[in-house]
Amino acid sequence: MKVILLENVAKIGKKYEIKNVADGHALNFLIPRGLAKVATAGAVKDLETAKENFEEKSKTEQEELINSIKALKDSTINIIAKMNDEGVLFAGIDKKEIINAIRDQKAIEINPENIILEKPIKEASEKTIKITANGNSAEFKLNIVSEE
Repeated sequence: MKVILLENVAKIGKKYEIKNVADGHALNFLIPRGLAKVATAGAVKDLETAKENFEEKSKTEQEELINSIKALKDSTINIIAKMNDEGVLFAGIDKKEIINAIRDQKAIEINPENIILEKPIKEASEKTIKITANGNSAEFKLNIVSEE
Protein backbone atom coordinates (compact mmCIF):
# COMPACT_ATOMS: atom_id res chain seq x y z
CA MET A 1 0.00 0.00 0.00
CA LYS A 2 1.32 3.45 -0.87
CA VAL A 3 1.25 5.91 2.02
CA ILE A 4 2.37 9.48 2.63
CA LEU A 5 4.40 9.80 5.81
CA LEU A 6 3.19 12.61 8.07
CA GLU A 7 6.14 12.26 10.48
CA ASN A 8 9.66 10.84 10.36
CA VAL A 9 9.29 7.08 10.90
CA ALA A 10 12.33 4.98 11.81
CA LYS A 11 13.34 2.41 9.19
CA ILE A 12 10.62 3.61 6.79
CA GLY A 13 11.25 7.20 5.74
CA LYS A 14 11.06 10.91 6.42
CA LYS A 15 8.18 13.31 6.66
CA TYR A 16 6.29 13.93 3.36
CA GLU A 17 7.84 10.95 1.54
CA ILE A 18 5.63 8.53 -0.38
CA LYS A 19 6.48 4.95 0.60
CA ASN A 20 5.20 1.51 -0.26
CA VAL A 21 4.56 -0.46 2.95
CA ALA A 22 2.77 -3.67 3.88
CA ASP A 23 -1.02 -3.26 4.07
CA GLY A 24 -1.17 -4.56 7.64
CA HIS A 25 1.57 -2.22 8.82
CA ALA A 26 -0.17 0.77 7.24
CA LEU A 27 -3.68 -0.09 8.42
CA ASN A 28 -2.81 -1.31 11.92
CA PHE A 29 0.11 0.91 12.88
CA LEU A 30 0.95 3.92 10.71
CA ILE A 31 -2.49 5.30 9.87
CA PRO A 32 -4.15 4.85 13.31
CA ARG A 33 -1.22 6.60 15.01
CA GLY A 34 -1.34 9.53 12.58
CA LEU A 35 2.09 8.73 11.17
CA ALA A 36 0.84 8.25 7.60
CA LYS A 37 -2.17 8.51 5.31
CA VAL A 38 -3.17 6.66 2.15
CA ALA A 39 -1.53 8.14 -0.96
CA THR A 40 -4.58 9.03 -3.08
CA ALA A 41 -4.32 11.40 -6.08
CA GLY A 42 -5.75 14.29 -4.04
CA ALA A 43 -3.49 13.55 -1.10
CA VAL A 44 -0.41 13.55 -3.35
CA LYS A 45 -1.43 16.95 -4.75
CA ASP A 46 -1.89 18.30 -1.20
CA LEU A 47 1.49 16.79 -0.32
CA GLU A 48 3.28 18.98 -2.85
CA THR A 49 1.77 22.12 -1.33
CA ALA A 50 2.53 20.99 2.22
CA LYS A 51 6.09 20.07 1.25
CA GLU A 52 6.73 23.55 -0.20
CA ASN A 53 5.35 25.20 2.96
CA PHE A 54 7.44 22.87 5.13
CA GLU A 55 10.63 23.70 3.20
CA GLU A 56 9.98 27.46 3.47
CA LYS A 57 9.28 27.15 7.18
CA SER A 58 12.37 24.99 7.67
CA LYS A 59 14.56 27.52 5.85
CA THR A 60 13.19 30.36 8.02
CA GLU A 61 13.77 28.34 11.19
CA GLN A 62 17.36 27.60 10.16
CA GLU A 63 18.02 31.32 9.55
CA GLU A 64 16.56 32.16 12.98
CA LEU A 65 18.71 29.46 14.58
CA ILE A 66 21.86 30.84 12.95
CA ASN A 67 20.98 34.35 14.17
CA SER A 68 20.37 32.98 17.67
CA ILE A 69 23.76 31.28 17.67
CA LYS A 70 25.44 34.51 16.59
CA ALA A 71 23.62 36.39 19.38
CA LEU A 72 24.94 33.93 21.98
CA LYS A 73 28.55 34.18 20.81
CA ASP A 74 30.91 35.37 23.56
CA SER A 75 28.08 35.93 26.05
CA THR A 76 27.79 34.56 29.59
CA ILE A 77 24.86 32.54 30.92
CA ASN A 78 24.51 32.12 34.70
CA ILE A 79 22.91 29.14 36.40
CA ILE A 80 22.26 29.05 40.15
CA ALA A 81 22.24 25.52 41.54
CA LYS A 82 22.25 23.70 44.86
CA MET A 83 25.61 22.20 45.81
CA ASN A 84 27.58 20.96 48.78
CA ASP A 85 30.46 22.77 50.53
CA GLU A 86 33.04 21.35 48.08
CA GLY A 87 31.20 22.83 45.08
CA VAL A 88 29.75 19.54 43.83
CA LEU A 89 26.22 19.89 42.48
CA PHE A 90 23.42 17.80 43.95
CA ALA A 91 22.01 17.37 40.43
CA GLY A 92 24.02 17.66 37.22
CA ILE A 93 23.38 20.47 34.76
CA ASP A 94 22.37 19.01 31.40
CA LYS A 95 21.23 20.43 28.06
CA LYS A 96 17.68 21.02 29.32
CA GLU A 97 18.81 23.33 32.14
CA ILE A 98 21.18 25.15 29.79
CA ILE A 99 18.37 25.71 27.27
CA ASN A 100 16.06 27.00 30.01
CA ALA A 101 18.75 29.41 31.24
CA ILE A 102 19.35 30.70 27.70
CA ARG A 103 15.60 31.16 27.21
CA ASP A 104 15.23 33.01 30.54
CA GLN A 105 18.29 35.25 30.23
CA LYS A 106 18.55 35.93 26.49
CA ALA A 107 15.04 35.08 25.17
CA ILE A 108 16.60 32.77 22.58
CA GLU A 109 15.27 29.33 21.61
CA ILE A 110 17.90 26.65 20.97
CA ASN A 111 17.35 22.95 20.22
CA PRO A 112 19.07 20.42 22.49
CA GLU A 113 20.80 18.72 19.57
CA ASN A 114 22.64 21.97 18.78
CA ILE A 115 24.42 22.08 22.14
CA ILE A 116 27.67 20.14 22.40
CA LEU A 117 27.84 18.71 25.93
CA GLU A 118 29.52 15.33 26.44
CA LYS A 119 28.20 14.77 29.96
CA PRO A 120 26.23 16.71 32.57
CA ILE A 121 28.18 19.32 34.52
CA LYS A 122 28.53 18.31 38.17
CA GLU A 123 30.65 21.04 39.74
CA ALA A 124 30.53 24.79 40.25
CA SER A 125 32.67 26.37 37.58
CA GLU A 126 32.76 28.46 34.45
CA LYS A 127 32.55 26.25 31.38
CA THR A 128 32.82 27.07 27.70
CA ILE A 129 29.86 25.56 25.85
CA LYS A 130 29.80 25.12 22.08
CA ILE A 131 26.68 25.39 19.91
CA THR A 132 26.59 24.25 16.29
CA ALA A 133 24.01 24.33 13.50
CA ASN A 134 24.42 23.94 9.74
CA GLY A 135 28.17 24.45 9.86
CA ASN A 136 27.92 27.56 12.03
CA SER A 137 29.21 27.41 15.56
CA ALA A 138 29.67 29.69 18.53
CA GLU A 139 30.93 29.41 22.08
CA PHE A 140 29.57 31.00 25.21
CA LYS A 141 30.46 30.91 28.90
CA LEU A 142 28.27 29.00 31.34
CA ASN A 143 28.80 30.17 34.90
CA ILE A 144 27.47 27.81 37.58
CA VAL A 145 27.26 29.33 41.06
CA SER A 146 25.97 28.18 44.43
CA GLU A 147 22.47 28.92 45.61
CA GLU A 148 22.92 30.91 48.82
